[in-house]
Amino acid sequence: MSKLLDRFRYFKQKGDTFADGHGQVMHTNRDWEDSYRQRWQFDKIVRSTHGVNCTGSCSWKIYVKNGLVTWETQQTDYPRTRPDLPNHEPRGCPRGASYSWYLYSANRLKYPLVRKRLIELWREALSRHSDPVLAWESIMNDPQKCQSYKQVRGHGGFIRSNWKELNQLIAAANVWTIKTYGPDRVAGFSPIPAMSMVSYAAGTRYLSLLGGTCLSFYDWYCDLPPASPMTWGEQTDVPESADWYNSAYIIAWGSNVPQTRTPDAHFFTEVRYKGTKTIAITPDYSEVAKLCDQWLAPKQGTDSALAMAMGHVILKEFHLDNPSDYFLNYCRRYTDMPMLVLLDERADGSYVPGRMMRASDLMDGLGEANNPEWKTVALNSTGELVAPNGSIGFRWGEKGKWNLEPVAAGVETELSLSLLGQHDDVAGVAFPYFGGNENPHFRSVRQEPVLVRQLPVKRLALADGSERMVVSVYDLVLANYGLDRGLDDGHSANNYNDVKAYTPAWGEQITGVPRRHIETIAREFAETAHKTHGRSMIILGAGVNHWYHMDMNYRGMINMLVFCGCVGQTGGGWAHYVGQEKLRPQTGWLPLAFALDWNRPPRQMNSTSFFYNHASQWRYEKLTAQELLSPLADPAKFSGHLIDFNVRAERMGWLPSAPQLNLNPLSVKASADKAGLSAADYTVQALKSGAIRFACEQPDSVHNHPRNLFVWRSNLLGSSGKGHEYMLKYLLGTDSGIQGEALGSSEGIKPEEVEWQSAAIEGKLDLLVTLDFRMSSTCLFSDIVLPTATWYEKDDMNTSDMHPFIHPLSAAVDPAWESKSDWEIYKGIASVFSEVCVGHLGQETDVVLHPLQHDSPAELAQPFDILDWRKGECELIPGKTAPNIVVVERDYPATYERFTSLGPLLDKLGNGGKGIAWNTQDEVDFLGKLNYTKHDGPAKGRPRIDTALDASEVILALAPETNGQVAVKAWQALGEMTGREHTHLAINKEDEKIRFRDIQAQPRKIISSPTWSGLESEHVSYNAGYTNVHELIPWRTLSGRQQLYQDHAWMRAFGESLVAYRPPIDTRSVSEMREIPPNGFPEKALNFLTPHQKWGIHSTYSENLLMLTLSRGGPIVWISEADARELGIEDNDWIEAFNANGALTARAVVSQRVPPGMTMMYHAQERIMNIPGSEVTGMRGGIHNSVTRVCPKPTHMIGGYAQLAYGFNYYGTVGSNRDEFIMIRKMKNINWLDDEGRDQVQEAKK
Repeated sequence: MSKLLDRFRYFKQKGDTFADGHGQVMHTNRDWEDSYRQRWQFDKIVRSTHGVNCTGSCSWKIYVKNGLVTWETQQTDYPRTRPDLPNHEPRGCPRGASYSWYLYSANRLKYPLVRKRLIELWREALSRHSDPVLAWESIMNDPQKCQSYKQVRGHGGFIRSNWKELNQLIAAANVWTIKTYGPDRVAGFSPIPAMSMVSYAAGTRYLSLLGGTCLSFYDWYCDLPPASPMTWGEQTDVPESADWYNSAYIIAWGSNVPQTRTPDAHFFTEVRYKGTKTIAITPDYSEVAKLCDQWLAPKQGTDSALAMAMGHVILKEFHLDNPSDYFLNYCRRYTDMPMLVLLDERADGSYVPGRMMRASDLMDGLGEANNPEWKTVALNSTGELVAPNGSIGFRWGEKGKWNLEPVAAGVETELSLSLLGQHDDVAGVAFPYFGGNENPHFRSVRQEPVLVRQLPVKRLALADGSERMVVSVYDLVLANYGLDRGLDDGHSANNYNDVKAYTPAWGEQITGVPRRHIETIAREFAETAHKTHGRSMIILGAGVNHWYHMDMNYRGMINMLVFCGCVGQTGGGWAHYVGQEKLRPQTGWLPLAFALDWNRPPRQMNSTSFFYNHASQWRYEKLTAQELLSPLADPAKFSGHLIDFNVRAERMGWLPSAPQLNLNPLSVKASADKAGLSAADYTVQALKSGAIRFACEQPDSVHNHPRNLFVWRSNLLGSSGKGHEYMLKYLLGTDSGIQGEALGSSEGIKPEEVEWQSAAIEGKLDLLVTLDFRMSSTCLFSDIVLPTATWYEKDDMNTSDMHPFIHPLSAAVDPAWESKSDWEIYKGIASVFSEVCVGHLGQETDVVLHPLQHDSPAELAQPFDILDWRKGECELIPGKTAPNIVVVERDYPATYERFTSLGPLLDKLGNGGKGIAWNTQDEVDFLGKLNYTKHDGPAKGRPRIDTALDASEVILALAPETNGQVAVKAWQALGEMTGREHTHLAINKEDEKIRFRDIQAQPRKIISSPTWSGLESEHVSYNAGYTNVHELIPWRTLSGRQQLYQDHAWMRAFGESLVAYRPPIDTRSVSEMREIPPNGFPEKALNFLTPHQKWGIHSTYSENLLMLTLSRGGPIVWISEADARELGIEDNDWIEAFNANGALTARAVVSQRVPPGMTMMYHAQERIMNIPGSEVTGMRGGIHNSVTRVCPKPTHMIGGYAQLAYGFNYYGTVGSNRDEFIMIRKMKNINWLDDEGRDQVQEAKK
């Protein structure tokens, strides 16, 4: 019958049945179902992840259909965990699930773009000059031409170009800059290599082969916690998130776990089912508070006060009143608390803690001939002075004693924590107090600025014939926390209700947290650690670290953990989670990334100092060193501007310089030859005579600033660029919204070490090149924008500190349109550079200034007093009192061949990391077979690195974390230093060699390596410090132990040898800006915080249509209901925030979750999305960093001093921003600056 008749009830044909007539076979047409099936059909699934610096490092299935990515879902095939531990999957978040939108969106960069005015100048110059380098020179020598394209940066005007043309322009600019000014005038910025390590390495390898400057990121982002290097000699090492499940008590302190650690949050909730108590400490009611048993809301910026009040309770109840044997034994073995400190006498007869006592202070040096001035001294239980194993002096120059065995001079010994009971006298020791410093926006508790406390002391005869008093660090710590030891100390607290530093009652007045909560949580935290031997944990968020005195915040929390023996114990310790900093196969990656296989050392620069200098932010500095100094310091010895301290640090080799000298470093060799000296000796002589100067001393000279800047894998001007408006004005030479006055037009302190010029150079960068897959804020201000492959279109690798696996980024599809992977882009530039440089650059001798590096013998520079060669206090000795001066031979025409091959220095010098080295010949030979070798040319016979896949195999083969054979060699090398056997930690993985195809098949767990302080084991989860405690490997500090006392002269002068509460600084950004015309609405000064957002990862996803749909669709600022009521602001009103640094516009989110006195603008909300014009600046509103400015801290400039020594992203100045205040008001006129009739006027609230 027909289908028509079949539809009628009485004309149906009886069909076949089944199941005893309960089922009937139908012949109805079901073609309509195919549309649904086809929607979810795909041709293949490819594994990849997202290189977005979110720390998730989640494995994703990428679905491909007809050559296009259609969607993504989470992988669920992670290697299984132990039976007592939940699995890692599913890992992912809504942001990652929306990434495929980018590939074919309107915001995708499809073709190479260039600023029209620049390309017209270039094409015209090429028509007159056949040599591209001379063509670029003709543009650079014409100030009007330079200004013509620089002044319109950020104004649009891009046109489409092609790879050939732009590669030639970039290469010519690089060659001319190197030839004219020097290779260190070519710089590059890219963050967090772990998120896509090959892509990062592409740019830095190119720069390092040129001798260019690689800029740091971890310190610049303010993700670097200086307290970690200070305490452990480690940049950052933290537990994997699975170790949360092993904890018995967790404090989430400033870490919004479910929002910023979404893939890991399940461990946080699951452990609560085991009975673990969780505490949230945040000033606002955040998502993590909903997951916790209790929420504390301290006043923002007062975290160190809260931590010290808790520390006071822990020390009193568990160290003095009812001592925990576990706590005391832990502190005795694994901290510097038993070490002795010399007391310096003051004019009033009291004493101040000086430096740590060293073996060299004693007549016989305690028998220590090697580095006795770097070996700390303690008193043992029998009253003898000993130099226990493990201090930094044992690390260099001898073998077998750098360990934490309870041994001194070959004899087993037990150290004494306190001198009480074996003391010779009691002395009044002075401590600085900063809690009384007045700030109109923060509470203070007035006490004397110098608190004299009574301590037990010993009197000792020293080698110089003098007699000095000494105290133990343990006694100093107890006194610093205000604890009564029964020594008639009037400044010590009698009980918790005594409002003296640092009691719970004092903490309540500073933080607003009730004292009973402080006492209870401190007691519970310590009691749990006592019973479980350290399974109490603090999860920290970057927000606590973004304050100027971030190290005081963190040291307060770290001390709590150390007092309770939590660090290095499973389920305990310090869990600082910020950017995706953990590049697990780091030692395999380093030679590739910085071309260490061809040239050593590379040029590396800390970005905070770089941008503070070259964006001329120092010219607006209002904070003085005098405000920061301890009341116990001599102000006359610490005069000058903050930039003066940075210059002194560069001159003494503590910090790097970029540019380095006031001349081209390639020209030094010729001058040295004329003088009959080596290049290094000539440089020393010329620096001493003044013939050569450090470039930082003359920052406004045309010879002394960066000229070319590459930005890739980054949104520098739209996310991390503190002092955004200063960058626009001084680096780019375009419009800016600065509302403050420079020092030249104010009465601020002028520098002493820096030559002051009344007019600063604007538009210092001749060329800004950005690589990205989307049009970002940085792209808008660039001269050239190069389209990169997305994370689904290239091969790369990704690791995180949150889990132990290594993941691939895979090319599921070919790069769309004309985009290329980062490796292919830089390879192309290197190829053209090698051609263009001929006739201009050949084989050149480069003089590189290398700072005194951590994890090298150079960290043993000046052991006692700080002497400055420029002031005639000592000789200029490279590597001791000044930077190392290293001659590097470069072969510029061979740049491409070197870029694409593995160099011979790995055969000759081997590889290593963190002070450990091993032979790599076997791995180099293996790579020659795997990747094949170069057949001819300058790199003939060397293993090839033609592709990103080749580069990945180089990393995997060289790294102990992914090559078991290398891991065993690395542990053997460490064992020679410690005198202990460590290979048992990796011997069972010796035959395991992870390849790129392996991680594409399934995530692979890495192998335990001595370059990290935790273990990858079936028995324990990764936890930082585990090998220090359980394998007796020293921390890389002065004492070899967890260093609570920082005895460097600058640390003591600034009052930070011990932890102290330091209130937020006054940046004067509100009080000292120009007069802003009123708009009829009230305005108020509020603290400006920038936490990480829910609808983006930094700036990525912030303009993603899916995320915009879920959020409010543009920039927002959260304010409290009380402040909104006072200002007449309603929810969703347009508001403006401004100060001396600039202005921004956004919609208001009025919420009771925000306390009065503060605002929150989730950071990195792109400038390209829904931003009207500013009433203050007359320009389009800025981004969150438009109202910030960098303010460096002198104590972060220290170098050449054990753990306080420079390392790339390890230690250095940090870009804090949370001390800033803004004026906020409702906007009157909403002007979209587009003449489309959307402008409006906001009326006052009725």
